[in-house]
Amino acid sequence: MDRLAERLFALPLLAAALACLVRAYLLLGDRDFSWSGIDHMLHGPATLRPVVFLTVGGLCLLGALLFWAGLLPGRRSQPAGTPLFGRDAEIESKGRPGWRRAFLMLPVLAVLALLADHFPWARDAGPGAEVVAPKEPKAEPKGQDIAGVPPDLATPAVPPSSPPLATPPEPTPPEQAAKPPEPAQPTPPAAPPRPPQVAVAPATPPPETAPPPAPATPPPQTVAPLPPPPPALPTEPDGHRDAVVWLAVSADGRDIMSASTDHMIKLWDIAGKRLIRNLGEHKDMARTALFMPDGATALTAGDDGEIVLRKLADGAVLHVFSSGANGGVRKLAISPDGKRAVSGHDTGKVIVWDLVNKSVLHVMTGHDWPISTVAISPDGTRALSGSIDGTLKFWDVESGKQLRSWHGHEQGTYGAVFTADGHHVVTGSGDYTIKLWDLDTFRELRRFEGHEGTVYTLALSADGKRLASGSLDGTARLWDLGTGDQIAMFDSRTGPIYAVAFATDGTLVTGGDDRTIRDWPAAGGDGEILFAGAPQ
Repeated sequence: MDRLAERLFALPLLAAALACLVRAYLLLGDRDFSWSGIDHMLHGPATLRPVVFLTVGGLCLLGALLFWAGLLPGRRSQPAGTPLFGRDAEIESKGRPGWRRAFLMLPVLAVLALLADHFPWARDAGPGAEVVAPKEPKAEPKGQDIAGVPPDLATPAVPPSSPPLATPPEPTPPEQAAKPPEPAQPTPPAAPPRPPQVAVAPATPPPETAPPPAPATPPPQTVAPLPPPPPALPTEPDGHRDAVVWLAVSADGRDIMSASTDHMIKLWDIAGKRLIRNLGEHKDMARTALFMPDGATALTAGDDGEIVLRKLADGAVLHVFSSGANGGVRKLAISPDGKRAVSGHDTGKVIVWDLVNKSVLHVMTGHDWPISTVAISPDGTRALSGSIDGTLKFWDVESGKQLRSWHGHEQGTYGAVFTADGHHVVTGSGDYTIKLWDLDTFRELRRFEGHEGTVYTLALSADGKRLASGSLDGTARLWDLGTGDQIAMFDSRTGPIYAVAFATDGTLVTGGDDRTIRDWPAAGGDGEILFAGAPQ
């Protein structure tokens, strides 16, 4: 018989072996394989089915291997006693037809065993049959009252790995401790004394097989509550709909002008706490809004690259100065006489404008990064510009020449103001510091430290003695310019402060991310919302 036929006979035997072994594995999957469990499995009547499947599966596997190896060929091709010569004498097998028939019957037995296993009488054959459903916990001995005892305090049978009863039990959960105690139950004479806090001690030896453990009670938890939400800010329909990034107080102290990232320029009445009018709208974020010295007009600028001269009376546009390809206007400053304006742009350009003749005087280059602050000296002849890389440049306004350049801060410069004498300038920065510079020697004279975020804006009081700063850390601070000491700190608790200005009465006015404009007392303390933001 050729080898192909032998291997074909091995296939049904292998399939039968796999089916029987898989069935045996499923029947033994939930068995206890400790020493006591193995002894019970070997002697208990409920293990007859897995033993049968293991035996038949093993024999089928053996037969499949023998057929595959060609050790169980069929009957001889010639009658017994026929003389053989040459190649026939070399390859003729003696044959094992008896073994062959026996192994070929094994797949039939395996199929019969598998079919029989699916009948109910095979699974529930009597008291000794295996119970497939989960076993119920064994009842507690009589005389022990377990009513109201938490599952984790009830005493089950102790497995070898469990701690002895002398080990202190787990503490009673808070919800159980809050209940009134159960009445004491009489202890049977034969029962051992109960350990402290043990609810039940078994009076009889533990059963042979431990019942399945009860569901574990989750441990007590302590959950930290969320902090209370901040109180809702008041709103008004006329307020800004986005962050307030610039504030300017009029010379007579009656009005405030604000610029916002909502593109709007607004004029407010301080005493009446009302909106006078919307002065205008930029095509992009509004950055700066300044009162002109004539008290009748204002100059506003924004990311749309336009500097707009407007009438305060009705917001009418008188002239538009366009930066063209020089980019959006990040900051704007006006000379005290109102004849010159200096603008800093996101392309790094600094432009000097002739406001009288409505023309461009100079487009000054030198910064490699966008401009983040500009300032003009009190006499209008000098200008300072700072960029987001911390570089500071000093310019001659009339000639457009660069007089000095130095790296003033480790991060960008976001605020700059000249002192009244014109020989000093104060700068704030993303490195959280404020510095006072001597413009004759270009040396740092004093440093103001305390902010925990970028110092975004600066303002000097009318007498030149106090410096105000606003920061992304959400605070505004007052400083003594002569000593560098902090006078007061105002915490908005509502996000970054982008704009600060001194009112004529010495109080500090701020604007920030919360869309509001606030007034803070000069001596420190809580601020008052002058103008609320619009509903979001």
